[in-house]
Amino acid sequence: MAFSATFLIVAVVVVGIWLFVEVKRLKHKLWAFFLIGLILFTYISFSVSLKGKDVDIKSIDGVIKAGKLYASWLGSLFNNAKSVTAYATKQNWSEYDTNVTNKTPLDPIWDRL
Repeated sequence: MAFSATFLIVAVVVVGIWLFVEVKRLKHKLWAFFLIGLILFTYISFSVSLKGKDVDIKSIDGVIKAGKLYASWLGSLFNNAKSVTAYATKQNWSEYDTNVTNKTPLDPIWDRL
């Protein structure tokens, strides 16, 4: 009896330590995934925002112009996201439309058969 209780306590401690280490590793993995995603987003969005624009990023003036274009593109992106979110929150998301005056519930399909 004492052996099984001691074994159970040791097993719980080992599992606890293992979970602690895995949680710390998961935090580092999540941070790495976040950074990789941020780098990919920046690269792709920078490429998309400058596509079709005649910008030479090999000169200082070109880098400044590219930075302004990218900042403008990001600003319009966040402004559009804000507008869509505001529009979606103003919608009537209730199950039944309260604006309709004739509210006749639909009969179940098996009652109509």
